[in-house]
Amino acid sequence: MKKVIEINNLEFRYPGQSKLLADLSLTLKTGQIHGLLGKNGEGKSTLLKLMSGLLFPMSGKVNALGFEPRKRNPNMLKDIFFLPEEIPESQLSISRFEKIYAPFYPDFSSGEFFQYMNEFTLDLKSNNISELSFGQKKKFYIAFGLATNAKLILMDEPTNGLDIPSKRQFRRMVDSAINERSCIVISTHQVLDLDNLINNIIIMNEHEIIFNESTEEILKKLQFKIAENREMDESVIYSEDTLRGYYQVCENKTGEAGKLDVELLFNAVISDHHRIKDLFRS
Repeated sequence: MKKVIEINNLEFRYPGQSKLLADLSLTLKTGQIHGLLGKNGEGKSTLLKLMSGLLFPMSGKVNALGFEPRKRNPNMLKDIFFLPEEIPESQLSISRFEKIYAPFYPDFSSGEFFQYMNEFTLDLKSNNISELSFGQKKKFYIAFGLATNAKLILMDEPTNGLDIPSKRQFRRMVDSAINERSCIVISTHQVLDLDNLINNIIIMNEHEIIFNESTEEILKKLQFKIAENREMDESVIYSEDTLRGYYQVCENKTGEAGKLDVELLFNAVISDHHRIKDLFRS
């Protein structure tokens, strides 16, 4: 795996505001689908924009694909696709959009674009993109972004506006698009939408990255259980009372690999991240 993103001691704030990101460091590698999780307002969108060069850091260093993003080098831009949360308006038809913008991406595949569009039941001969519904626009830009085969694909809240079947299709499409030369980062506060998709989890809280681990390592260290009663032994790190019982995050003392519950992990890290961090540090 190669490094795609290297961020060191990053600081950023918007004019007239206190620091949004302070002393932030992060490394992302190829062959992985990273889930960037956090509540609204944590700075997830800002971090993606800093990676793509749409915003500039106050201090610290950001390296994307061997380039400094703020310089917007064409050799970097041809291998980055960024899908913002707010969908850009376009008066172009889908086919015209492809004809104009696909040449910017050397590895763009018209065949894959058609396949993704077909899976989303979108018509390539549709009228102006502006006439599509919000959900249809999201599907179109997701399909186009994956078809670029860019080395770095950044998606900000991509499942907003998608219905349940479309979210299922989205997960399947992203999973098929990742390869050993690419890196996909998906930022969301809807953690359930990334179940069984991501293989690395990054959690932000209080404008800091407090957790960054692979799902493989998570399942080595933690187990996710449903208990019938409230009794907790020393292995239990976090517990939630639900109608089905007590959902628990526990230390994995048996070494058996179980199933990851992304939402439960997120809640556990947010509530007691020091104990979890100590567990992974050891």
